[in-house]
Amino acid sequence: MNPIRLACAGLLLIPAWVGAAYPSLQPLVDAAETGSVLTPEPGIYAGPVRVDKRLTIDGRDRVTIDGGGKGTIVLLETDGATLRNLHLTNSGSSHNDLDSGVQVRGKFNVITDNRIDNALFGVDLQQSENNIVRRNDISSKPVDLGVRGDAIRLWYSFNNEVTDNIIRNARDTVVWYSRDNLIARNDARGGRYSLHFMYSKGNRVEGNHYEGNTVGIFLMYSDGIVVRNNLIANATGTTGIGIGFKETSDVVIEGNRILYCAEGLYLDVSPYQPGSINYFRDNLIAYNGIGIRFINDWQGNVLTGNRFKGNTTQVVVEGGKTANRNTWDGNYWDDYEGFDRNDDGVGDSPHAIQAFADRLWMDVPPAQFFKGSPMLEVIDFLERLAPFSTPDLLVRDEHPLWDADTEVVLAVPQAGLAGGSEWELDPDTEAEAPAPDVAPGGYDAYEALRRSLGRD
Repeated sequence: MNPIRLACAGLLLIPAWVGAAYPSLQPLVDAAETGSVLTPEPGIYAGPVRVDKRLTIDGRDRVTIDGGGKGTIVLLETDGATLRNLHLTNSGSSHNDLDSGVQVRGKFNVITDNRIDNALFGVDLQQSENNIVRRNDISSKPVDLGVRGDAIRLWYSFNNEVTDNIIRNARDTVVWYSRDNLIARNDARGGRYSLHFMYSKGNRVEGNHYEGNTVGIFLMYSDGIVVRNNLIANATGTTGIGIGFKETSDVVIEGNRILYCAEGLYLDVSPYQPGSINYFRDNLIAYNGIGIRFINDWQGNVLTGNRFKGNTTQVVVEGGKTANRNTWDGNYWDDYEGFDRNDDGVGDSPHAIQAFADRLWMDVPPAQFFKGSPMLEVIDFLERLAPFSTPDLLVRDEHPLWDADTEVVLAVPQAGLAGGSEWELDPDTEAEAPAPDVAPGGYDAYEALRRSLGRD
């Protein structure tokens, strides 16, 4: 029998810790050699567990680690460790201590194919680099939304890959003070912020499915982020936003589908850095209460090739004035009132959006209560028929598209499942290495990760 397996069997006979219902996994971890693969016998083990050496723990979908309702279940305080095929449950409930399913404090670790539930936080990476968090099912504790923990939390952490995770009923996924991370193909529902950046530059967000959360993606003070080919739907309620921007510069927002949200895009003093530009290209912004809300008269955004369909109001600018200091060119507007007589696919006349009586609720937020009411609609009709004053020009698109693909698809494959995603990702993302199989005698996770990240 494999010595490690034999040790596992022997250590299972160790009396349980005082007050714990299950044998502890920690003695097995302590007994395992550095670089080995630990495959505990099927069953339930007690946490917490601290891993301080390069080690793979493979539960083969038959091992549960129960935290006993105290602290973090597994702490990876090392480089090059792997946790896979485990069920981690029942962490503590302390926000101050970040009680988590897994805490990562190191480099080149892999957390893959685990089920983490009844854990306040799911996976917490702090000052950690080049780790992979992939194909985990994560949910928080069954408490009110505001007091749940984050599904995945990156804090001062760089060059990590968070991909193909399925997240249900957690609070947020947050990326704070972290750069150059990849967030791809995750599926998050039933939370608050699907993804929230704070002071984090140079990250990529691709091919995620964010549905039924309070907010889709919010970028605050975070520059140079690419948000591409994501589906964001049903961010409703008084604070419902598809993608929000607060003093954020040099971003590329491309190929996203933003559907059925209270507000599709929300721009607050963005871009912020002088001379910087935010690009919005080829996004479908459809069936939202408001397509785009500008918090003030701002500039520096370039919007091309986007498709605006079925929004109750296409563009709103608070506080008066205009959104026309931004560049609008070649977008599709389903309320365009023109023709394409030469069949070149572009409208013969510009598309202009003007604010008439609806200026009232844009300037006076409490007046939004009357938005769509017969009284305000009649006033708006009369204002358009015989304006008492010159209306504000909100947007003028010189080359509106005559036709565009505006098909709304919500039934997309779930991230992480067989069959993959229908979204085309950046080729660099596709180059991600698959999880290595268990080789006789174990494999070197540290070296495998270095190779997968091109660091030979």
